[in-house]
Amino acid sequence: METLLLSRIQFAANISFHILFPTITIALGWVLLFFRLRFARTRDPKWMALYMFWVKVFALSFALGVVSGITMSFQFGTNWPGFMEKVGNVAGPLLAYEVLTAFFLEAVFLGIMLFGGSRVPAWVHITATALVAFGTTMSAFWIIVLNSWMHTPAGYELREGVVHATDWLAIVLNPSMPYRLTHMLLASGLTVAFLVAGISAYRRLIGDRDPAVDTGLRVGLILGAVLIPLQILAGDMHGLNTLEHQPQKVAAMEANWETGPNVPLVLFALPDESTRSNRFEIAVPNGASLILKHAPDGIVPGLNDFVAADGAVMHPPVAPVFFSFRIMVATGLAMLGLSWLGIWLLWRRGAGTLPRPFLFATAGMAFSGWLATLAGWYTTEIGRQPWLVQGVLTTQSAVADVPAPMVASTLITYLVVYAILLVSYVLVILYLARKAARGDTVQDDPRLSPPDIKAGSVI
Repeated sequence: METLLLSRIQFAANISFHILFPTITIALGWVLLFFRLRFARTRDPKWMALYMFWVKVFALSFALGVVSGITMSFQFGTNWPGFMEKVGNVAGPLLAYEVLTAFFLEAVFLGIMLFGGSRVPAWVHITATALVAFGTTMSAFWIIVLNSWMHTPAGYELREGVVHATDWLAIVLNPSMPYRLTHMLLASGLTVAFLVAGISAYRRLIGDRDPAVDTGLRVGLILGAVLIPLQILAGDMHGLNTLEHQPQKVAAMEANWETGPNVPLVLFALPDESTRSNRFEIAVPNGASLILKHAPDGIVPGLNDFVAADGAVMHPPVAPVFFSFRIMVATGLAMLGLSWLGIWLLWRRGAGTLPRPFLFATAGMAFSGWLATLAGWYTTEIGRQPWLVQGVLTTQSAVADVPAPMVASTLITYLVVYAILLVSYVLVILYLARKAARGDTVQDDPRLSPPDIKAGSVI
């Protein structure tokens, strides 16, 4: 395998592992703030029990996110020096803003959030939780600004082949940023909703009857049921924005080869780039035109429009984008069905009497947010190829001239280490759940002794 492909796989492996943990911490910080405020208002120990359980998951996720983020950033120099050489005048400051406005904020107040429950007044602890949650969201904002700019660059000019910023407001508010940011924040909310519901269902299945379990299950299902319709709406708007600015990506998502009206929605196919056609196609007539143009005779771009006269292909690889998009959509529909069924069951039966088959299904979807996030990330990032920065810098021109065996050896190392860490992460969460089921409740936590609960009334 050549250096370019190996370097792309290595960066994909790093960012795939890294993105799992910010996807949790971005929304989990706000969920923790909700738990903490509910405890301050009601004095009901179940809310603090939820806070103390999930703050451990937050800390673990935050640590792995930081470590994997540092590793990922090294690759800008080791594998992709052309990226910073060409667009570093934009990318560098945006990454610095993320560190200065978000990471420092999280790092300063994280200690108070984790260990200050019995050492500071309640209002200080709540404020620290709020600032950490705000910091994770700010971190997501700056990273999404940079990523969106790479898809829809604006506010720059080229001087001797190097990008220079001319309008920072246009850079930050580039055409796709609002849609990507909304889509990512909702994805994080759904990831946390199903994680909270799934782990709560697992705790109930193994015999945990703590009131916090039923409350966590209820919160997760309600949050998921509320967010998934919003995500579907945001996804539709994001798709229309992508159609405007990156039509070749949409053509790959739909496996549509010829531009024209009345384009069907392909449910399944095996896209074949050698024949530029689909095999074993199952499609809904006019479906793609209806979704993308909101009219059955709407004209949808085709992949054949993005082949140069010399035969050079200027559209992304079709099969990975096509299947990633469908995995994302299928996972979203499963989230919609499970969460709305859960709301109906909660209304009819209550959290404490949910049927075991539903609890098994909910536990099985605990990490479904990761699947949807990765599938969506692959859709948008592979869909940008062959560009690294759309219309400005190709992936080929940014890769380092490093021997392929060297890249392969580090890739294997990354994959082994990440596999071990990922399995360990999941096992630790399950261990925490089993430990809680054995009686590690809010009453047993020294940080929730009567003086601490009394101090909480200061809010």
